[in-house]
Amino acid sequence: MTRDVPLTYAGAVYDRTRPLYDGSVRPEGVDLRYLETGIEELFWRQGRYHEFDAAEFSFGAYLAAAERPDRPFDAIPVFPSRAFRHSALYVRADSEIEKPEQLSGRTIGTPEWSMTASLWMRGILGEHYGVDLQSVQWRTGGLEEPGRQEKSPVVPPDRFDVGPLPEGTTLTGDLLDGSLDAVLTARPPRAFLAGDPRIRRLFPDFRTAELEYHRATGIVPIMHVVVVKRDVLERHPWVANNLRHAFELARQPATAQLRDTAVCTSSLVWESAYAEQERSLLGDPFAYGVDGNRATLDAVLRYAAEQGFTSRPLELAEVFLPGTLTDAKV
Repeated sequence: MTRDVPLTYAGAVYDRTRPLYDGSVRPEGVDLRYLETGIEELFWRQGRYHEFDAAEFSFGAYLAAAERPDRPFDAIPVFPSRAFRHSALYVRADSEIEKPEQLSGRTIGTPEWSMTASLWMRGILGEHYGVDLQSVQWRTGGLEEPGRQEKSPVVPPDRFDVGPLPEGTTLTGDLLDGSLDAVLTARPPRAFLAGDPRIRRLFPDFRTAELEYHRATGIVPIMHVVVVKRDVLERHPWVANNLRHAFELARQPATAQLRDTAVCTSSLVWESAYAEQERSLLGDPFAYGVDGNRATLDAVLRYAAEQGFTSRPLELAEVFLPGTLTDAKV
């Protein structure tokens, strides 16, 4: 009897991946060990030390290394995390900055240049709000702890003013003391979550801004991809598509469960109403593959080239394993 290939996958656990975590969906031929891992720790360990056979990973950090011939892993078009990021811009409550157009020439902090949320919002600010990204002083560092570093090797082009925060300082602290005009961060500052009146979102009605952006572009930004180590694929090239099919199978029940009015699968009493509304507005926002995501992928690959992650807008077959881009037709 042929033994399944043992494979360790690390990632967060979502409703759309839980069947893989609990074993109710199994990739064919794979003995999958799914390790639930916090995002910052996961990305650091996979980006720096390549600890896991397969993992959820920052799309921005992956693109920053995509042209390296010695990159340690390849991506498949599975997108475990997607999110609009208009909500990710914070300013001081007393700031004169009321509109994104006013960010030109300012000093903006972000945890990492390669953070996918930062990649997307920089691109959106430049393309849709006319912000001169090259006039901004970009500063990187820990949101709450000093000393954060890039998880993936990325060298911003000289046309951008990018540098680290002063030693011993944090994004939240520098925003509050006025050293930064704004902070762009996927994870909200703790002070903001605690109700500190000194911090506010630049987009107070971010949902309206995000919906307008979606109506104009059809895009739901991709944050994370699934990567598989190259040495695994060299030994078992079929693993990529078997994993892809398993992720697709695992996500299918999630939306139906959210829309079921008989029970609440989450702690949201009106979850089914929210699910119906979101589907009417966004369609299938967590669709995998490239066919239904071309506008989203075209935008992020263009932004990546403009911001120095890549030397040019990459082709899809350079970003994802070519064999995972199409399916057999009957």
